Amino acid sequence: MWTQLLSLSAWLGALGIFALRVTDMTFDTLRMLFVVRGRKGIAWGLGFMQSVIFVIAITSVLSNLDNPLNILGYAAGFATGNVVGMWIEERLAIGYVQLSVISPRRGAAAARALRQAGFAVTEIPARGRDGMVSLLSCSLQRKDVAKAEQVVLEADPEAFVTAEEVRPLRRGFWRA
Repeated sequence: MWTQLLSLSAWLGALGIFALRVTDMTFDTLRMLFVVRGRKGIAWGLGFMQSVIFVIAITSVLSNLDNPLNILGYAAGFATGNVVGMWIEERLAIGYVQLSVISPRRGAAAARALRQAGFAVTEIPARGRDGMVSLLSCSLQRKDVAKAEQVVLEADPEAFVTAEEVRPLRRGFWRA
């Protein structure tokens, strides 16, 4: 058994399974993110490719169970593919975010700065734990979150900023 584990073909087989599984899980991670965002066509294409690659990978493992490296390659590819898919999705930054800003003192300045940067902002007077605050609501593309956060924190370093993903239904202002 040990001589088999040291053979080049055993390592190449495990490496191939690893590569297939990384690709499969990368597609799976991206597919799920597109499903959540309602992108049916892309989700279908990724799901189709993912299932074809999965069948090839699992068949390779099950037909060569005498090589434990195949099982390790399969498991490592699964874990790595999740991370690679998340990394790619972060770089794509597809979708929209609802940014909420709670400002205890400088809400008007933060709203003005966001508008000057090209973002649409809704200002809402609100009551917080320690009294009146400004609640700013800003819908924007995910790729613009870091810029909007920077603009807010330059205008009000004490602001509390949260973000949640949203799906636009109709109308409104979306920065092009």
